Amino acid sequence: MKPPKSNSYPLDPCDPGNLEHFFSQKHQSRYVAKLLGRGGITRRRAEYFVRLWAYLLLKQTQDLAPQTLETLVNLRPTDGLVSCTHREAAELFYGQRERGSDRAAGMMIDQLAALGLLEKRFDGQTLCLGIRPLPELISSERPETPSVLLPDQFNPRTDAIPVANLIRQTYAMAADDSAISLQRIARILRQWSQDYPVGIRVLRRADNLNPVGVAILYPTMSQSEEVFSRPPGKSFFLTSNVAVDPVEMAQVGDKSCLAVYLRAWLIDMNYLKPQHICAFQKDTQNALRRMQADFPNLCDLYSPVIHPLYEELRTLLGFQRTCEEHRPFYWIYLALDRYLDLDIDKALVNLSLSSVSKT
Repeated sequence: MKPPKSNSYPLDPCDPGNLEHFFSQKHQSRYVAKLLGRGGITRRRAEYFVRLWAYLLLKQTQDLAPQTLETLVNLRPTDGLVSCTHREAAELFYGQRERGSDRAAGMMIDQLAALGLLEKRFDGQTLCLGIRPLPELISSERPETPSVLLPDQFNPRTDAIPVANLIRQTYAMAADDSAISLQRIARILRQWSQDYPVGIRVLRRADNLNPVGVAILYPTMSQSEEVFSRPPGKSFFLTSNVAVDPVEMAQVGDKSCLAVYLRAWLIDMNYLKPQHICAFQKDTQNALRRMQADFPNLCDLYSPVIHPLYEELRTLLGFQRTCEEHRPFYWIYLALDRYLDLDIDKALVNLSLSSVSKT
């Protein structure tokens, strides 16, 4: 019989089975509780994310500075990206449970990235993950004063790069990682703003003027309306490597322009609260009313649903799916007059930001 191992025998921090030794269940629960206040975070997602976060920190420390390795009490963002296989993630998430698999772990990683928690890169061979800065989860001596957010016109000189970054993070699940870049998205935004400045609105912080939300209202040429009968992926331009935009913008005064393509409507996860959503929806209504002066026959509003957090919002506003096929992305439609007649405060009074699928 082999003698028992000494308690001083160093455990491997890169073994997912040893996580509790380096980051106790008590401390994991503390972070899980904080995460549950974010939109779209179920308890299961929070638990998996916290375990992955701690594991990436331990693995990075073991690789870069093993002499400083110690048990974790507080978590911090990773310094860049850390390699992590789906097998490692599956062991972290599911342990010895049979229902876990490498594929299920990969899908969970995609969901956490889509929720703005993870940065994910895959070069064809190695998957690398990083923890995005999460100010509300990092210990601070002084509580941060809640930010005042104000709707405003998009400024192509100062807003293009931060808005491009926001779009890239939020729509990561619909993006081609090898093609998407901040500079490409920023160039497109600046061109659209030049062509029709009324169509891009932002929600910005009053203190530092940084944009934390964007709405892109795109007047669509009648010849391009067929795109709304095809899979939404055929219309993606900001987050793809397509050279020519598959949807042409109508020119001011075009009486044949009937449809507005809502190419983006999103708010940074850190500010995704009912009061901010209501304020930005009201601003979107006002922007559409201004667009009616330029396009007098506008009557249709189309949008693709890409991010799971906006499922609840589209339902409360009255948008309907245009196709019942089961697809990860799909078109929704609402008559423009119906949207403009909405009392946003009443329509969204029951908005909870939690009606996403439990995964």
